[in-house]
Amino acid sequence: MEGEERAREFEEAQEKLGNLRVGDLRKMWIEYDKQNDILYIVFGDEEPDESMMLDDDIIVSLKGDKLVGISIYNFSKKANI
Repeated sequence: MEGEERAREFEEAQEKLGNLRVGDLRKMWIEYDKQNDILYIVFGDEEPDESMMLDDDIIVSLKGDKLVGISIYNFSKKANI
């Protein structure tokens, strides 16, 4: 049952993400937290209303219909570095 629920949550997230705009690219910044192995990509300076975890430890942060951040956990493993 858990696998089916996870699949349904992932499909809902994909549907919601398909209609997003990206936040302010002029204020974009990227930071790598080496100690915790997390890459942060932030678009603008808006605080998110909600965050959703996608597969493979990727979290997207949303403000309404805007993507305002992405956090990639276990980044070095994913990037093979």
